[in-house]
Amino acid sequence: MLQRIHVNQHVIRKNRKDGETNPPLTVKNYKKNTYGSKVEVLDKEGNVVCEVVYTPNKPLSCGAEVYVQTSSEVRIS
Repeated sequence: MLQRIHVNQHVIRKNRKDGETNPPLTVKNYKKNTYGSKVEVLDKEGNVVCEVVYTPNKPLSCGAEVYVQTSSEVRIS
């Protein structure tokens, strides 16, 4: 089943404005939307291959609050 991970910028902006930490990540498929602050992408064996993370209280040194992290090989084109 095709699934898409969406980052809702409106939720991030509202969180900054109101001091809240509502989850800005949505996993969407044809059946439903599921919301969270961390999404783990799994391989066929159930191993985590990457994470999409929202950390408003502990951003990266560059200031990023939402990022993808992995220890897997990455191909750039």
